[in-house]
Amino acid sequence: MKKSSVAVFLFAVLLPFHACQAQGAATLLTPEIGGIKQVVEIKTDDTSKPVLLFLSGGPGSSMMNTSSAFTNILKDRFTLVQWDQRDAGKTLKLNPSPTQPTLAQMESDTYEVIEFVRKELKQEKIYLLGSSWGNVLGFDIVRKHPGLLHAYFAVNPVVSQLASEQELLQVLKVTFADNADASKELASVNIPFKADEDLFYLRKWLFYKEGKKYVTSNEFRNGFLQWSKVWSPVWNQVMAVDLPRTLKQVDCPVYFFVGKNDIQTSTRITKEYFEILQAPKKGLFAFENSGHQIHHDEPEKFQQAIVQTLDKAVR
Repeated sequence: MKKSSVAVFLFAVLLPFHACQAQGAATLLTPEIGGIKQVVEIKTDDTSKPVLLFLSGGPGSSMMNTSSAFTNILKDRFTLVQWDQRDAGKTLKLNPSPTQPTLAQMESDTYEVIEFVRKELKQEKIYLLGSSWGNVLGFDIVRKHPGLLHAYFAVNPVVSQLASEQELLQVLKVTFADNADASKELASVNIPFKADEDLFYLRKWLFYKEGKKYVTSNEFRNGFLQWSKVWSPVWNQVMAVDLPRTLKQVDCPVYFFVGKNDIQTSTRITKEYFEILQAPKKGLFAFENSGHQIHHDEPEKFQQAIVQTLDKAVR
């Protein structure tokens, strides 16, 4: 399976740098970021509006093609920016990463993208939103460059992923106690992960619990293990992330969005981190009808929560 197919499975012709492709109010740009061209989409009818940059989950996935479903309200208040990270979405189609992605490289790319967007839109500060894995990149910016942000939105964030994966494994073992195949595979899982199959079995039965029956197919297995060749080294680095230990205070407003039914990134762990985190302003929005994909599960409430923070900020 091709790398581009794997990214879509799991989770266009582009013009040169500073050329753009008009799509109504949307513009695609391809600046050089981290030594390769990366695709940045800007949607606005007024570049003086505050900028909201989304950091996709994954790693290796894109929010770009589905963004209209969860930005129809936000577009009236923000200049919206989507970025396809290296080895994901339109950036992957344009040019695969010449080297194996690393966490340090992805963090560096994120900072370069923010600097590009600030310069392109002539804005001193932006709003930044991380979804799932995107929070690994987002909290790195919060830690190192808080002066670049009006505020940070942490949506179902990676907080303490080792503990979260351990909690997930126990939930799945209980859920599938009467399923012989699931029980056998889950019993083989090592945390920390020793092989790509460890994460595969966790995600397979998590997705199956969510109703995605196709995860039992050979195609899904092959696609996931192909994804792992690129991204498991990065995810193993993510497993070392422990924000309650390493980031207890931040210097910009932070707002947490948590799905009540999220067991992929533990809601309990996120709420406990929110309680201890010191910030100039902070807030927590609970989504009673959401799992790990709040922006898809409750898109209107998701957007209204963001707008609410903007309205408070400008008063």
